[in-house]
Amino acid sequence: MTSKPYDPTLKALAETAPESWPAFFGNPGPTEIIDSDIATVSGAADKVLRVRADPPYLLHLEFVAGHDAAMLPAKIHARNALLDLRHKLLVQSVVVLLRPESDSPQLTGTYVRQFSRKKRYLEFGYDVIRVWLLTPNARLSGGLALLPLAPISAVTEPELPGIIERMADLLSAPGARDEAPVIWASAYILAGLRYSPAMAAKLFRGVVSMRESATYQVILKEGREEGLRKGREEGREEGREEGMEEGMEKGAAIEARKLLRIFGESKLGELGARTEQAIDQIHELSKLEELCTRIAVVSSWEELLEKPAPRRNRQKKQP
Repeated sequence: MTSKPYDPTLKALAETAPESWPAFFGNPGPTEIIDSDIATVSGAADKVLRVRADPPYLLHLEFVAGHDAAMLPAKIHARNALLDLRHKLLVQSVVVLLRPESDSPQLTGTYVRQFSRKKRYLEFGYDVIRVWLLTPNARLSGGLALLPLAPISAVTEPELPGIIERMADLLSAPGARDEAPVIWASAYILAGLRYSPAMAAKLFRGVVSMRESATYQVILKEGREEGLRKGREEGREEGREEGMEEGMEKGAAIEARKLLRIFGESKLGELGARTEQAIDQIHELSKLEELCTRIAVVSSWEELLEKPAPRRNRQKKQP
């Protein structure tokens, strides 16, 4: 798996109903997204929310789907401290693990540093949420942003159709219809963390239309902005304007390829070696975004990329 390929989906989801997250963690209040602005020092935090509770605080979310969580406690501590220093507010850091493969023995909820035979000079606490251990009812009764986590929580396959039906009821309510396309698309994409493409397609058939322009534009916008951010960093490292422009374009294309793989595997099945190579050879951002939006109307990777299917070796008939 590429590094954090689900980031655009999760970031779009957090922005759709940000008040859902502090309510879930037990300290609700009016909520707004803020720019963490610490990427040049410690790497970008996934999402930072300002919660106007009593007292006001920042909720720092880190979503994890990959296998690189062992080093995360030190990074979480650094980001927490920098957010505290910059905003002069209390900061609650939460690691949200999306699947068992992303777990690590290092994620204990406490980051400790000390010299041998001396008392601790640092003890930092953070929260760890393991989505696959959560009951789906809590997700279904929480805010809209939590709904896409229900199908990958502690559910069995026979329970899934009922979960999707309850989600449909909740998202058909008048107050949820505007957000429904992003919620459905996010649930569909995150289902790929646990279920096969065929299973995901069966579960969401009739409720997810990947042609929903609002859904695609929100998620693609996040992916494009993430690519531009990475490109700016690459350009700064090269120390020249030309390098910055090239880096921005390259970074945006990398993120678009990630989205193409995620959307494509959910709808069209697993990537083959030829398809993977063909995608890697596409460098134009506009072409990659066009392919993402065409996934809903094709039935195979070959049709999407407009290339012939692999030939099968035919055995010669015996005379």
